[in-house]
Amino acid sequence: MANVSGIALGMIETRGLVPAIEAADAMTKAAEVRLVGRQ
Repeated sequence: MANVSGIALGMIETRGLVPAIEAADAMTKAAEVRLVGRQ
């Protein structure tokens, strides 16, 4: 069986600060998350 690293890319789009914080909170509780950028 091949060695799978388990790396995935997920993006979110929100309107406002509160939904962005809620989404980031849910992601960090579900998996190891690394923020690579924001706009």
